[in-house]
Amino acid sequence: MKNSKQLLRVFVIFALALILPLSTALTTAMAAVTQPEADTPLKKENLQKLSVKSVEKLNDGVKLDLGTNEAYIRVFADDLVKISLVKKGEKEYTSRGIAKTQWKTPKFSTKDSKDSLTISTKELNVTIKKTPFGIKFTDKKGNVINEDYMGAGGASGYEDGKPYVFKKTDKNEDFYGFGEQSGLEFNKRGKSIGHWNTDAYSYTKDTKYLYTSIPFFMGLKNEKAYGIFFDNTHRSYFEMASESDDYYYFYANGGKLTYYFMYGPEVSDVLDRYTEITGKMEMPAEWTLGLHQSKWGYTADEITDVAQTYRDKEIPLDTMHFDIDYMDEYRVFTWTQEYKDALKKLKSMPGFKAIAINDPAVKQDENYRIYQEGTKNDFWAKNADGTPFIGPVWPGDSAFPDFSKQEVRDWWAKNHDVLFDEGIDGIWNDMNEPAVFLDGGIYNHTMPLDNYFGYDDNKIIHTEYHNLYGHDEAEATYDAFKMHKPNERPFVLTRDMYSGTQRFAALWTGDNVSNWEHLQMSIPMNMNAGMSGISFVGNDIGGFASRPDAELFARWIQVGAFLPFARIHYDSDAKAAVKQGQEPWAFGPEVEKISKKYIEMRYQLLPYLYNAFQDSTETGKPVQQPLVYHFQEDPNTYDISDQYMFGDSMMLAPVINEGQTSREVYLPEGETWVDFNSKVEYKGGQTITVAAPLETMPIFVKKNSIIPTREVQQYTDQNELTNLTLDTYVTDKSEYTFYEDDAKTLDYQSGKFNETKFTVVNKKNEITFDQKVLKQNFKSDLTQFTLKLNNVNQPKKVQAANHKYKAVNTLKAVNATKRSYFYDTKTKTLYVSVPVEEKRTVKIK
Repeated sequence: MKNSKQLLRVFVIFALALILPLSTALTTAMAAVTQPEADTPLKKENLQKLSVKSVEKLNDGVKLDLGTNEAYIRVFADDLVKISLVKKGEKEYTSRGIAKTQWKTPKFSTKDSKDSLTISTKELNVTIKKTPFGIKFTDKKGNVINEDYMGAGGASGYEDGKPYVFKKTDKNEDFYGFGEQSGLEFNKRGKSIGHWNTDAYSYTKDTKYLYTSIPFFMGLKNEKAYGIFFDNTHRSYFEMASESDDYYYFYANGGKLTYYFMYGPEVSDVLDRYTEITGKMEMPAEWTLGLHQSKWGYTADEITDVAQTYRDKEIPLDTMHFDIDYMDEYRVFTWTQEYKDALKKLKSMPGFKAIAINDPAVKQDENYRIYQEGTKNDFWAKNADGTPFIGPVWPGDSAFPDFSKQEVRDWWAKNHDVLFDEGIDGIWNDMNEPAVFLDGGIYNHTMPLDNYFGYDDNKIIHTEYHNLYGHDEAEATYDAFKMHKPNERPFVLTRDMYSGTQRFAALWTGDNVSNWEHLQMSIPMNMNAGMSGISFVGNDIGGFASRPDAELFARWIQVGAFLPFARIHYDSDAKAAVKQGQEPWAFGPEVEKISKKYIEMRYQLLPYLYNAFQDSTETGKPVQQPLVYHFQEDPNTYDISDQYMFGDSMMLAPVINEGQTSREVYLPEGETWVDFNSKVEYKGGQTITVAAPLETMPIFVKKNSIIPTREVQQYTDQNELTNLTLDTYVTDKSEYTFYEDDAKTLDYQSGKFNETKFTVVNKKNEITFDQKVLKQNFKSDLTQFTLKLNNVNQPKKVQAANHKYKAVNTLKAVNATKRSYFYDTKTKTLYVSVPVEEKRTVKIK
């Protein structure tokens, strides 16, 4: 079987060389999931046994003499330390993923004894055992947060050049994060995890290596959380209690031993600190939060026809994607005339944005400007002998830009004018692992490991740079916006990441498959990405490879409408046994109606979603949140893989199994939960069974929540936001701070935004509503708020000081008038129209 696969791949390369139709060739080429060469195991019999010989105090920590090695323990914050273990005389390491390198050292003390050394801050004690060398982290009460495991012979060091760390674990300790990972379980305890960015087309739940490498995870033990960021860009491995319940360990094929340890104790604290180290995302433009539609293989006419059909059917859509078909024989930064014309026609239609794919491989063509310039300026990645590496990808034989060089990143950014000048609004980086269509021997679907980047006198070997390649390309693409669209918010979508890439790009989880397993897997995959600092994440709705049936698509669009990044994207017809479209109307009237319903819900919730992203820019909080992020004190949430919070207030329990029309839902304790569809209230801390026919996805709202919404639009900036509905579920007190800016420029970075705090208090015989302007540096279009109170009794009067509110008979009337209210007796819902200028408390009795 293996030989036959290799022969099929050889066929593809031959086809590429002859410039045969690539879509047909790749049908065969991608039949199996590509993975790198075999793992390099850690030889436990060969671990270092290090001891502290002497201690030198530093301004921000200590330096330890370990004989052949030395260690640096640096205190960056009361809850954050950096541990580096290097050969004597070597410098410490900081990768390109790090955003913050300068820290204000907090006050700390050291206590040195014969057997140990303790560094103490306000929140953390770091105790270094001298013989054998080991580190233990405790809180101020002496409780162990995390400690090295001494039973393997050497807790940390180098094994034949491989940096490693062993950690002790308890059976009740759980692990989250690691970026993008396969598998159906959110909790990664017991898993063997690898990081080596891989073009893993049609991956499965058992595929070890996917497209991103985020060597960061959280441990949760005794309801307290910590984080470890192993800042190593080489291929790395995490054995998370996969061999024993007593320990876990992580190591890499090369590089230096560098890791950051951060203490919560809240999960949110850990993520806030990690994204301070690696950088927080910037505010996205609002249009990027709308629905996207894409297909590999859309003809030029299909792009505009699909867009027009969305408008004709009044299904909201913001963006059409242009896959590689638009290029001239897959040459980057080129157009064919028919797609250029299609883009012009698309942009003439109301409200449409366009995103173009861009691959790093540059066709080897002496008559091609990009290749000429790259060759002239020595911009290519190189073979071990110093010659430019040439390998086949979509254009055939191609060179690969060396993004490690600033001048190459600047050149790449500059060339985006070819796309922007035609009207492209966002860039989609693909194939940036980097993928190469060669396998077997020295190739594993990427360039040889001894290739190098950088300069001849300062080489970066491919083994070190591989996981950074897409990161640097994302930065170059991000810089293209700064260069060509200087006050416009960048939108970069990438398939490949390292820690910190969230500063530049959103992530989609690569070439998934149209089956139930992938729908199931998408939820823990996105949640763990979110727990790794990647808030702007999504999956190809409906699946990319193969084709879904009507039921699967209906269930997937329900989930997809509540993803941070929502895009329907599917594979070429040439690779699909079933020639099935993947637009909402392609599965018949029933699924079209379901699709429209949930897409419209997304557009109604855009103010809520936009504010969730704003939270993420400040704290690193995920938009698609695992329940444990919010309910850390409830152990029942630790292993839930099929429910998630969408923002802080809405909990989704999607149906992800074929034929299922009901499901069990766990309601986290300590809260009251309201069924969004039926308005029935439930006490938390229990599992209930709810009906879920095909047209229904179970959604629950946390009581004491305010969810800002607006009217349905066909695209995000179709109408000015004049009336903000505050969908309120109040038991005693609900508060919400609403953020607003222009949603498209960088002006918010200079303080041009508004913040308004809404407070709803439910007293015994009265409900009150107050608004308080916290910041007002942006000219808003808002004229009124519609306070929507769920599950309340009909009021006798509504009044603000001497302003009496008028009762009206319809919701339409309340939205059209100021200081009015309408009570829906069937749903027990009260709507109150409150003008923005209302300064007094609105009292509802």
